[in-house]
Amino acid sequence: MRRLRLPVVTTLHTVLEDPSSEQRRVMEELLHQSDALVVMTQRGQGILHNTYQVAREKIHVIPHGIPDQPFVDPNFYKDQFGVAGRPMMLTFGLLSPGKGIEYGIEALPEILARHPDLVYVILGATHPNLVRAEGETYRLSLERLAQDLGVENNVIFVNRYVDDQQLIEYIGAADIYLTPYLNPAQITSGTLAYCYGAGKAVVSTPYWHAEELLAGDRGVLVPFRDGSAIAAAVTGLLGEPTRLHAMRKQAYLAGRDMVWSAVGERYAQLFERLLEAREGRARTLRPAATLAVEGAELPLWRFEHLEAMADSTGVFQHAVHCVPDFNHGYCTDDNARALLFTAQLEHLGEPLNGLRKLQSAAAAFLHYAFVAETGRFRNFMGFDRRWLESVGSEDSHGRALWALGAIVGRTEQTNLRNWAARLFEQALPVLEGFTSPRAWAFAVLGLHEYLRVLHGDLLADRWRLDLSERLLAAFATHATSDWPWLEPIVSYDNARLPQALILSGRWLQRHDMLTVGLQSLSWLQQAQSASVGHFRPIGSDGFWLQGSLPPTHDQQPLEATASVAACIEAFHATGDEHWRQEAIRSFEWFLGRNDLHQPLYDASNGGCFDGLQPTGVNRNQGAESTLSFLMALADMKLLTSEDVTIHP
Repeated sequence: MRRLRLPVVTTLHTVLEDPSSEQRRVMEELLHQSDALVVMTQRGQGILHNTYQVAREKIHVIPHGIPDQPFVDPNFYKDQFGVAGRPMMLTFGLLSPGKGIEYGIEALPEILARHPDLVYVILGATHPNLVRAEGETYRLSLERLAQDLGVENNVIFVNRYVDDQQLIEYIGAADIYLTPYLNPAQITSGTLAYCYGAGKAVVSTPYWHAEELLAGDRGVLVPFRDGSAIAAAVTGLLGEPTRLHAMRKQAYLAGRDMVWSAVGERYAQLFERLLEAREGRARTLRPAATLAVEGAELPLWRFEHLEAMADSTGVFQHAVHCVPDFNHGYCTDDNARALLFTAQLEHLGEPLNGLRKLQSAAAAFLHYAFVAETGRFRNFMGFDRRWLESVGSEDSHGRALWALGAIVGRTEQTNLRNWAARLFEQALPVLEGFTSPRAWAFAVLGLHEYLRVLHGDLLADRWRLDLSERLLAAFATHATSDWPWLEPIVSYDNARLPQALILSGRWLQRHDMLTVGLQSLSWLQQAQSASVGHFRPIGSDGFWLQGSLPPTHDQQPLEATASVAACIEAFHATGDEHWRQEAIRSFEWFLGRNDLHQPLYDASNGGCFDGLQPTGVNRNQGAESTLSFLMALADMKLLTSEDVTIHP
């Protein structure tokens, strides 16, 4: 929007009265970049003015558009639907629990006692997001409810999309339109607008759009979640044909301002006024952006190699070039990373498609890896599916908790979330005896994810505080003026330690944790800088012992990914642009801004090479490396909404 030269008109179908801080930030920038704003109700105008302090002259109320239909007798259309001579009540739109249709069905016994011929038509397919998550569970529950109440002969479910002409005919056949929505803050309803403008008598719960549109006896408002109130309103209208007809006519006449031609004319007039106002001012042209200003685009998603690196058991650890290496089998660490990555994708709104099988396999691997008797995860498994150890490392346990917490916090799949929550709770108690700071940090990251949804879990909240305190104590024990770090060694996945402290400092409102996290991350990022400025991760060739020089080889993708995530967390905690640039610098290591000026990312298959060595790039594309790159890319995809510049 910042690059546009023409006036910008933004139409807002939804305006949040109580936005989160991030929603407010995005909304305010959107409002700032718009020359004019269109909302469909007076309530929307009021929220923009009162909540976002937008000048009223910048806000234009233009109603939701509707087809221009004649005012017809419902009996004209009824015979084609097999309901000739019967009163018809209609609800239409994508089915989901928020529509409150169960209350319309619950009203039927009382309605049928007075009007036994009434038929209730529920028109529309189930919302596709709901189908993906739960199948047809909601629709089946409505059908069972109708059967239990003995009204199955008076309910018609039309489980499909209909074209515009068919929709007009269904609406035309209805005597009463019922909209029993459950969310009072719904500011716009296209289905309500269509039926109201077609001259239907409307019975509705008092959500915002209905309250405004049906004022002045242009409809009947009933309380939320009240089948008896719906029944009273419907029987009252059917029992008073004169009142019903007058309500229909009043709605139809009021709806003439909403037909497409009238709405289109108002938009055209708004556009003309903005263009005339712009002509009176000198137009500021934005110069063509150079690569230095515009930057390069983020890589596209490619999952061919990741899919090749998994079978029905789970994700393979290693690869020889791009070929999975069966010799090293599987491990909990990599399957946890895979599960965590799928949670990131879901959070981004990306379809899992072929990765859904990988998600299922990784979840099954973690489930099998857990030993209930010990409360611990095993880690390494051979290709023959035999475990190579009875107890895995503390770090692999912490990483498994992190992945499970992310599934709880980010997936839309209810059954998968429930599974992850149960296993997460079973795997928590053994943390009491853990001594690894990385295991603490991974668990803290998982706890924060878990608490995104289950924020009332006091036990999880106590674990988050306890483990964060342990990290803080580790810093106090080992840090010196020239070594502000939590251990006497900088080894692997290093930035996860300050990331956990920054996250806890931010959400627990602990300034001491936030300060230590930022201090240690700043020192680490400085240490991970080449003299010319690009990112140079601490090498895994011996790691970095306090008092020695940091090794420059073997540089691992894991380190760049951890730094990307930690710097993004620091940016969110402080708002300091420095940290966003540090995240970008760390990510650019994958794209060729590194010691060898060679990309680690393989654009041909979405894989990632295993690291930088003195002799060149390690061309093997193991699971850890590939998943590290993909996880970093997911983090950067979120960050690009902040107007990031990525340099090649």
